[in-house]
Amino acid sequence: MHVLGRLFLGAFALLLAVPAGAAILVLALLVDPTANAWLTGGALAGVDMALSDLSAGLPPEGLVILIAGLAQALFVLLFVPPALVGFAGEIFSRRGFVWYGAGGGILTAALPWLARGAARSEASPGLLAAEARLTLILFVVGASAGLVYWLVAGRSAGFSRADQHAAGA
Repeated sequence: MHVLGRLFLGAFALLLAVPAGAAILVLALLVDPTANAWLTGGALAGVDMALSDLSAGLPPEGLVILIAGLAQALFVLLFVPPALVGFAGEIFSRRGFVWYGAGGGILTAALPWLARGAARSEASPGLLAAEARLTLILFVVGASAGLVYWLVAGRSAGFSRADQHAAGA
């Protein structure tokens, strides 16, 4: 019965942590001038692509592919890190806010680096600064989602000592 209750609490915590991370991501992208310029340029390019396809009489396949890719990237960035950190916290009975905050932040910030698979060998200083800025933004996003998860479910994660003694008796 305890496991079922923990599953529901974890699902509820994820239900709150994902929108919190999304809100922080949107706020950070709007506040950061470099990310704001990149986001505006990308949005304008996407609108231009969609309108040119529609005016040429083509179906908006490019826009659908863009939206599907964006949805997949947001799922990986916003759902997977708090879910993995929360699951590991339950398994190892981790209850500290540092586990959830730092774990979620580090995992979220590392995802683009892991997806790329290798470090850039010939990168300009401007590109390295932009990647460092993006890494910091993603760390804050993951840490905020992890802390929301901790507030809801992480403080009571795993089995307490009383539960362990009762199960062993």
